[in-house]
Amino acid sequence: AWMRVVPKPRWRATASVAYKDFTAGVAAARALSQSGLYPSNARLLDGNEARLHRVRFDGSSVLLIGFESADHPLGAWLARAVELAKDHGGEIVAGPSEADDAARTGAAGAWRQAFFDAPYLQSAMLSIGVLSDTFETSCTWTQFPELHARVTAAVTRALDEVCGGGIVSCRFTHVYPDGPAPYYTFVGALRPGGELAQWRALKSAASDALAAAGGTITHHHAVGRTHRPWYDRERPALFGEVLAAAKRELDPRGILNPGVLVGTA
Repeated sequence: AWMRVVPKPRWRATASVAYKDFTAGVAAARALSQSGLYPSNARLLDGNEARLHRVRFDGSSVLLIGFESADHPLGAWLARAVELAKDHGGEIVAGPSEADDAARTGAAGAWRQAFFDAPYLQSAMLSIGVLSDTFETSCTWTQFPELHARVTAAVTRALDEVCGGGIVSCRFTHVYPDGPAPYYTFVGALRPGGELAQWRALKSAASDALAAAGGTITHHHAVGRTHRPWYDRERPALFGEVLAAAKRELDPRGILNPGVLVGTA
């Protein structure tokens, strides 16, 4: 295997920006992704996501901005990114900072710690009957407003039906000039008995909404057996045939993860 090795960053620069309106945060993230600044981190949290992860408690959305380099200081890059963020109505709530540990304090630090804690909390919550799960997608910037509205409405409705209510939150894990990768978390109390069926109902509601809104079934979680039905509907037939042909040539005995991306026949 070939691996790309890069030097450890010597310089870091970070800032956290709050928005009263999630739509304004989305516009700022888009502007930043299309600016040519190429931040190492540009992560937008909606109000529920910021609250769940102990970043902000007033309902505001937060854009976390970070730059890293092994070659040069990053003050100028961060200064321009902050200007862009403020142009869209943002309030600087942490930074700008070029301190090496800036990403471990303030809003960015709270998010970082919550991110590491989440898998442990997920298991603990499930043990007392509270489900917390995630799904993610990617879309163009013009698609996002409708996709977000349809997905949050569908999952909220499913949580009401299955759990009697719950929480849906959204963050951007990645942003590109063409569009974001929205990442959703949903939390609800399961009813005793049939917990797996309840989870499937919630997962199906989310996946159906993504497909209906034109989002991909996955951006970086991968396909797997859970996502396979929606992937089959999303994937063009010709691409599926090409993928199956490559599978036959490279893995004629079907040893490698059989039945996940293509059929086993």
